Amino acid sequence: MTQSTRSSRTSEATNRRTLTETAPQTAKGRILLVDDDRIILDSLGEFLRLEDYEVDVAGSVDEAVAALDENAYQLVITDVNMPRADGFELLRTLHDRWPEIVSIVITGYGTIESAVEAIKMGAYDYLTKPLSDDEIRLVVQRAIQQQSLIRENRTLKQQLGMRYSLDSVVGHDYKMLKVFDLVETVADSRTTVLVSGESGTGKSLVARAIHHRSDRRNKPFIEVSCGAIPEGLLESELFGHVKGSFTGAVNNKEGKFKAADGGTLFLDEINSASPALQVKLLRVLQEKKFEPIGSNQTISVDVRVILASNVDLKREVEAGRFRQDLYYRVNVVTIHMSPLVERLGDIPLLAEHFLKKYCAENKKQIVDLTPDAIAALQRYHWPGNVRELENTIERAVVLCKGRHITPEELPANVLDPDALPGTSQGATGEPDLFVWKPMSLKDALEEPERRIIEAALKANNWNRQLTAEVLQINRTTLYKKMKYFGLEYDPSRHGG
Repeated sequence: MTQSTRSSRTSEATNRRTLTETAPQTAKGRILLVDDDRIILDSLGEFLRLEDYEVDVAGSVDEAVAALDENAYQLVITDVNMPRADGFELLRTLHDRWPEIVSIVITGYGTIESAVEAIKMGAYDYLTKPLSDDEIRLVVQRAIQQQSLIRENRTLKQQLGMRYSLDSVVGHDYKMLKVFDLVETVADSRTTVLVSGESGTGKSLVARAIHHRSDRRNKPFIEVSCGAIPEGLLESELFGHVKGSFTGAVNNKEGKFKAADGGTLFLDEINSASPALQVKLLRVLQEKKFEPIGSNQTISVDVRVILASNVDLKREVEAGRFRQDLYYRVNVVTIHMSPLVERLGDIPLLAEHFLKKYCAENKKQIVDLTPDAIAALQRYHWPGNVRELENTIERAVVLCKGRHITPEELPANVLDPDALPGTSQGATGEPDLFVWKPMSLKDALEEPERRIIEAALKANNWNRQLTAEVLQINRTTLYKKMKYFGLEYDPSRHGG
């Protein structure tokens, strides 16, 4: 930095200080400036303060480390050549102890080798003296922005970890305590895990909790719902394909196994995999190798596989629908998620958890559920398990106009758990489910199906998304059936 530049900056500092000393400024960020040259510390420090940064100075690496121990900085600007310990030593310390702080290296004796070394050690940029105002202004601005992105990324990762941590799997029933214990035990292993249980019991949450408690937490977590992908496309989805390998393969495609390399792959509804695909799955689980469709290239991956099934795979093996050798390969550690009807004691806890979640989302101040509402929730049989309970609480939060959720905000089917949609009482008082007259089975099933869909729509206030989830069908299928049965919402007909 030249003498004329320093004089110019001193004059500029005097003029700008006169204009700004009466108006408090909000600092853009806090910077630690490290150099054994006092003139550099004074002049560059003053320039950065005039740019609205809060600046501390240190004359050595030891002083810098002491300042870092005491204060939070976004940026460190350090000289390279200093007595006792140089700037590279400070870079190493920053990397080990304060990796979120961005650093810039300045030197009067710059070489390509030292610049490359500084960047390798994590420096954001490398500048040589003398420094121009525009150069340092731009580099510092960009470095502070970079630090802001690093901080935001770290915060998002922490929030993601909290969302998918074991704390997100709510329950104090002894069955759930056993699940928590198993998750803790297997998280850091490479063992294949099978999560079993009915739809809506939280199998996906458990898989994510295992991933986020493992040493793979910073690597990808890829989820594949095998039952939602047509059988002919599932193999391509998992293993990828090369261009021209089949009709419609216009480009190379990377499969989910490759995308999850280093992380975790969660295969939900694995029972729906075809026999041919089961063979390929067995090999990749054993050898961690596979070939994309249409390719002779063998790809090796480091993937932790978690599988889930909503049916008993042992029975599927006995029925010849699931390979026995694959079953033994995936059934190393099994975590069973009990249906909600077997965990009635968890319902108040889960209801409170979902109440807080949807109150926050809908900006509502609802205190709790009344005892009558809790009792109604505990009487219901919950065929949709925790997912259905969550949807029920979300609906109640949206409809609630007071400070407490009462039975009035709950769906009709929850309030009357003994009533089955589309049934009538016979002379004996028992449900008369099978009043038959000569017709095909397809025609005979249409009326009960229409009644069930209509009852579910009414119970969910004609919310199609909630209804589809409760009936465990996709929304497109529900739309088609509503159109087929003429089930369109009519306020005058339904009392709206």
